[in-house]
Amino acid sequence: MTIYVGNLSHQASENDLNELFSGFGEVKSVKIIKDNFTGRPRGFAFVEMADEESGNKAIESLNETSFKERKLIVNKARPKTDRPRNPGGFNRSGGENRY
Repeated sequence: MTIYVGNLSHQASENDLNELFSGFGEVKSVKIIKDNFTGRPRGFAFVEMADEESGNKAIESLNETSFKERKLIVNKARPKTDRPRNPGGFNRSGGENRY
């Protein structure tokens, strides 16, 4: 089961999250999402638990709890959907895209 962890402190490491979630069962992987350009954490991560039961326990126990001075948002990860790369029709320079 893959879990979304939001409102994550930029000081949190993948090891920190592994320790936090391992109290509920086997953690298969932890991935803190980083900005492609700056390399800085974007404030959320995905934690993969070995089974559904341990994942659900972690969600129930950790959602809205304080971790590194931030209130975590913890829930079941949703599948990535097809979405426009540039919603709103504007490019990064502020101009309108021409299609």
